[in-house]
Amino acid sequence: MSAHDPSLHAPAGKSAHRTNRAADFLFVTRKWAPAMGGMETWSIQLAEHLLARRPIDLIALKGRENGMPPSVFSLLLFPFTVLRRYLTRSESLKAILLGDMALWPLALLAKLRGGKPEILIAAHGTDVAYHRRGGIKGSLYGAYLRLGARLLPASIIIANSRATAEVARETGWTNSEIVPLGTAHCGASYDSSHNGHILFAGRLVHRKGCGWFVNNVLPHLPETIRLQIAGTGWDDSEAHVIEDRRVDYLGCLNPDRLADAYRNALCVIVPNIEPDNGEYEGFGLVAAEAAASGAIVLAADHGGLRDAVLDGTTGHLIGTGDAQAWTDAIEKIAAMPEVQRSEFCREAQTAARDFYNWDRVALAVLKHAGMER
Repeated sequence: MSAHDPSLHAPAGKSAHRTNRAADFLFVTRKWAPAMGGMETWSIQLAEHLLARRPIDLIALKGRENGMPPSVFSLLLFPFTVLRRYLTRSESLKAILLGDMALWPLALLAKLRGGKPEILIAAHGTDVAYHRRGGIKGSLYGAYLRLGARLLPASIIIANSRATAEVARETGWTNSEIVPLGTAHCGASYDSSHNGHILFAGRLVHRKGCGWFVNNVLPHLPETIRLQIAGTGWDDSEAHVIEDRRVDYLGCLNPDRLADAYRNALCVIVPNIEPDNGEYEGFGLVAAEAAASGAIVLAADHGGLRDAVLDGTTGHLIGTGDAQAWTDAIEKIAAMPEVQRSEFCREAQTAARDFYNWDRVALAVLKHAGMER
């Protein structure tokens, strides 16, 4: 597949689809396989489920074979690819969906040819919050977003959480619709067994709070409870956690093994904290994945996690940075009778699969594009 090939590579187990260049819905994304990450997952799953409902024209910039994002050179060429494809279209467009906030200038293409397509721009996390980091880069990016908000005041921001919509408003993007993400990460049906250990899944970066948890919560739990970590990559400030005597580092797990790890854990934790640089969790897909796999989820009551957990139904929200509250919640879960645990996990799994699914996401996007059938 070339960097701008419109072919859609479907997830394993599903047939591939080819997009339709005559379609009246254009989806542009710079986040695509083989690169790996939450935004790549969003792009691929959304495209697949949109295609199941109507023809779309997809322009996707694929990542590198080693799983990393596209090169800077490929990124710089991508707008010209989009421009060429747009100008050679024979049919007018009813809607344009851009895969992240950094792509907003491509919406100006709508002004090059007649018609007034609905403009939708997805907002995820860092793509809308980078200005919070300050410094020259942060200030320039903030100015870049504010310019877009002035030029495209009628655009609809498809925000993955209420927190993301709030951050978008900081740079002038006020017209937001909240569309929480879906997950195809379900695995087998739940059974009541567990291995007695806690699971953290994801990158070891400061804002995700694993280091905080190891330092402030794990020492106060019974010695029999260990923390298992599944994921790759870490900040220097978090590297110490994998050396802790009560931590088992599992590395990167494939989807099936990760679903098993979710389901087998005493509980799955998403203990995000509030870093000084203003970073936040745009959504927190691990929380939805784990619940859909049959786990008990404990997540920080912060940022997009408030939309990734249906509190009391698919998991529990715990005070951010409140070590005692986290300790109490885990001890309560460890003491749950088997029947009570089984009932909660079964109901949480059903609720997560019903709500956090990609069909709902695709339908919401089409609705906000004015193309719901």
